[in-house]
Amino acid sequence: MRYTQLGRTGLKVSRLVLGTMNFGPQTDEADSHAIMDAALDAGINFFDTANVYGWGENKGRTEEIIGSWFAQGGGRRDKVVLATKVYGNMGPDGEAWPNHDKLSAVNIRRAVDASLKRLGTDRIDLYQFHHIDRATPFDEIWQAIDVLIQQGKILYAGSSNFPGYKIAQANETAARRGGTIGLVSEQCLYNLAERRAEMEVIPAAQDYGLGVIPWSPLHGGLLGGVIKKEAEGGRRASGRAADTLADPVARKRIQAYEDLLEKHGVEPGETALAWLLTRPGVTGPIVGPRTREQLDSALRALELELSEELLASLDEIFPGPGPSPEAFAW
Repeated sequence: MRYTQLGRTGLKVSRLVLGTMNFGPQTDEADSHAIMDAALDAGINFFDTANVYGWGENKGRTEEIIGSWFAQGGGRRDKVVLATKVYGNMGPDGEAWPNHDKLSAVNIRRAVDASLKRLGTDRIDLYQFHHIDRATPFDEIWQAIDVLIQQGKILYAGSSNFPGYKIAQANETAARRGGTIGLVSEQCLYNLAERRAEMEVIPAAQDYGLGVIPWSPLHGGLLGGVIKKEAEGGRRASGRAADTLADPVARKRIQAYEDLLEKHGVEPGETALAWLLTRPGVTGPIVGPRTREQLDSALRALELELSEELLASLDEIFPGPGPSPEAFAW
């Protein structure tokens, strides 16, 4: 396993991040525990979750599964850099009582205590804002975070799904307050098929010293050999992948991608992950395995060296947006 610093911090994290969103909804507790054990055995020390994972009436279930895994002992908790998120409504009926969602100081305080209880731990290493809160000023958010850091309940704060200007706003407010470290990471949608983050989000993260943690590195399975799997009678595309393939132009692009990788003798999913590992500013992509086999495939991406020829061909199929403001100004 390879490790890197998380942004400008001294925290060392693995270059693959174990995403746990499937734990509970698609993967039962025993299999989830087995995947976490395998990840830890492989050297993955960075685990990502969110208070809303489990979804619907089972919100919080994923954190509970991680908590029961920690409870097995064996140094599991101390070996893991644990990241979770706050923002979503945790009410089981889908209707948020006032102040029971988003990033007000009162909800942050309530949500962190609830996450700590479900996770069965005394601290969260990286506490991430799952979305921007347009109604709550960053002065209030940082005041709440400072208190949690002083209490030892969290160590670092990060963002998720933030535009570049909000990353700047958050960290300029933190700098103005003094003594507040500010955001240390940004978790964003970023992959070969979705490169808009290169225009504003990733440059902002790099300028402010944030580690970039891409989510959906296979774009909902689109980059995992979906056309070939369909032709062989495998699992059909759904969600984001199915929506993309419904567009004939996009489908032709994905076919070209799969044909290119077949020519080079490499697997699509592993290549998509390996490509992200070559991107400036990227700490490590989040992989969300439903099975042990999917975890093993993700681990093979760490050993995959992409040639300059292949990287250039991937850029031809999936060109990036270009730098800002040139990409939209002229």
